[in-house]
Amino acid sequence: MKYPDTLHYEEIKPRKKVDGGNPLLILLHGRGTDEHDLLGLADYLDERLHIVSARAPFPFQWGQGFAWYDIEEVGKPDAEKFPTSLELIAGLVDNLQNTYEGAKEKTFLLGFSMGSVMAFATALSYPGKISGVVSHSGYIAESEDTDYKWNEAKKVNFFIAHGVADPVIEVRFGKRAEELMKQYEMEFTYKEYPIAHQISGDSLNDIAHWLKINIES
Repeated sequence: MKYPDTLHYEEIKPRKKVDGGNPLLILLHGRGTDEHDLLGLADYLDERLHIVSARAPFPFQWGQGFAWYDIEEVGKPDAEKFPTSLELIAGLVDNLQNTYEGAKEKTFLLGFSMGSVMAFATALSYPGKISGVVSHSGYIAESEDTDYKWNEAKKVNFFIAHGVADPVIEVRFGKRAEELMKQYEMEFTYKEYPIAHQISGDSLNDIAHWLKINIES
């Protein structure tokens, strides 16, 4: 299989300019959707953010849309496409940070479901590139193939959101992420919501507030 060299993306320029450049937020969608899926969040997020929404590189094998990797079972991405997507996201981060003033100082990732798995993996594998991560309804992929730099990632701030009634990625995966964050003494916030596999008004409000605080910190 020939893998893509770069990731396609859509962007929303910041509604408010910042001296020295604007912070960057990269959106990573879930399985079976595309780069347009999370763009609707932009209206509810800080107007200083330069928002880029990336399309996963692989056609979803069981339906429409795209995916970041194949699933062997929940919690275990496949060992071929997962690292390929990870490298492509890191390449996109480099490209955007070298293109837009302010992005190197503040780059955030916001992932939902499969996209949040990639957000975790990117920040833990390339911590020097990322300021903060919002993970909604996902998990931290754990395998012998991952090379997470937990000590270096202590400078990254994480916001972890999960629905207690999630039937797709059960809340135990969110609790496991919380456990790992505590184990490695990371900077994080963990919150559960009375929802299924979705983003709610309450979780979106908390995300927006968290981003605002971290933009200004």
